[in-house]
Amino acid sequence: MSRPIAVLRPEPGNRITAAAIEGRGRTAIRLPLFATRPLSWRVPDPAAFDALILTSANAVRLAGSGLDALRGLPVHAVGDATASAARRAHFDVVSVGQAGAAALVEQAGAAGVRRALHLAGQERTLDAGGIVAEIVPVYASEPLPIAPEAVAALAGSIALVQSARAGERLAELVPDRGAIVLAAISAAAAAGAGTGWRAVAIAPRPETEALIDLAIALAD
Repeated sequence: MSRPIAVLRPEPGNRITAAAIEGRGRTAIRLPLFATRPLSWRVPDPAAFDALILTSANAVRLAGSGLDALRGLPVHAVGDATASAARRAHFDVVSVGQAGAAALVEQAGAAGVRRALHLAGQERTLDAGGIVAEIVPVYASEPLPIAPEAVAALAGSIALVQSARAGERLAELVPDRGAIVLAAISAAAAAGAGTGWRAVAIAPRPETEALIDLAIALAD
């Protein structure tokens, strides 16, 4: 019997990912660990930058009308989902990284970027420095209360871990990790969850589709 797959990301991504899992004939457990909300932010002068770095589709979805002034900046994005969100918002996506935020910055630097603006979450993996001239938080992810029975329902599941912070929160919530297999979107996400799990596997690419493929392979 196939193990259920627990989707822990915030909405609306949670229901989209769960629906994709269910569409492939598997059982999804929908358990968002965080809720996202937009932050008030000041739009910096676009002329001060030669590129925009995006590492999450949430930065596009929640930044609001402030994006209008930045559309002349070429975008370097982590993963296909972020790139797709940027294209839908009418940005010119010039590169898509498949190995995380740090690798994307290196890739952008090699392409000639010298002063990039990073629109980010309040909790983030990148720091200013090098080609990252400024970081502006445009959204926050806040922990949701999780009932003990919801945690207990994760036993025997494959849990999708899509950020280091989600891994840390899951580790805080779960007293008996030995009954859960982790499917992590990156090495950083896996490291955030710590040790003691039944097994840990990392997706070959930092994309939700690759993570779902991995989870289904682990579930069977």
